[in-house]
Amino acid sequence: MTVPPVRKRQPSLPQLRAFAAVAEHLHFRDAAAALGMSQPALSGAVSALEETLGVTLLERTTRKVLLSPAGERLAVRARAVLDEVGALMEEAEAVRAPFTGVLRLGVIPTVAPYLLPTVLRLVHDRYPALDLQVHEEQTSNLLAGLTTGRLDLLLLAVPLGVPGVVELPLFDEDFVLVTPLGHRLGGREGIAREALRELNLLLLDEGHCLRDQALDICREAGRADAPVTTTAAGLSTLVQLVAGGLGVTLLPRTAVRVETARSSQLLTGFFAEPAPTRRIALAMRGGAARAGEYGELASALREELKPLPVRVL
Repeated sequence: MTVPPVRKRQPSLPQLRAFAAVAEHLHFRDAAAALGMSQPALSGAVSALEETLGVTLLERTTRKVLLSPAGERLAVRARAVLDEVGALMEEAEAVRAPFTGVLRLGVIPTVAPYLLPTVLRLVHDRYPALDLQVHEEQTSNLLAGLTTGRLDLLLLAVPLGVPGVVELPLFDEDFVLVTPLGHRLGGREGIAREALRELNLLLLDEGHCLRDQALDICREAGRADAPVTTTAAGLSTLVQLVAGGLGVTLLPRTAVRVETARSSQLLTGFFAEPAPTRRIALAMRGGAARAGEYGELASALREELKPLPVRVL
């Protein structure tokens, strides 16, 4: 006669939540308050988890709570399990009702100030049940957040060339040359790219994709190197440096109206065709459960972006 295998007891989600809260706060009262439960119930849940796992997770003293060596290791696992359960619930909610629940959108700093008004207005008017959460970060951080599941959708410059990431192109936009008053190229049209060879070009800090794009444009113009003596963390500072006479810079067309309005000491010049450009797109994980929604959002956004000085794709 075959004896059926003994099924091992498994921890419950309330037990894992109780342990994760104690691991975070290292205090039963604070952890209980965070979960909205009583201290005896919290303590009982953690004790039950210890019994189920067969390990001691906490070192309890009269004054404080410490994680045991096993608790240090398993707290990370418990948090990961709870995060995955939360993601599962979000995906299920999205399946039940499109454009509801949370959508975590990552946006690069050289896009956010100029496109977010359009994005937010679209979501407010067309998808009122969507809980849009915006995170402004540099491209590398956004891609890391997308691949780990911290973010759902990105709005940024492409191409990315990242396996497993699908791009939904929105538009192309030209770069313009921003100069101080009195500069020989200020306000001109039909500027040859080769003019960049001799200019003191001001750039953003390392990590901004717009910096890399500007350097690529310089290389295409025949400038092997672009010595960098002054940099800025954002476009607002960059144009102020230009207004102060420290050099010139390149701005995408969507940023020109906002940024050049900050100073009366600026002029814009336009390149001869074909002008240097950048492409802006939405990016999502390949096989995302909400891929259909993201595609529909991209289509709606293209329509809303048509009044801007861009070439909608």
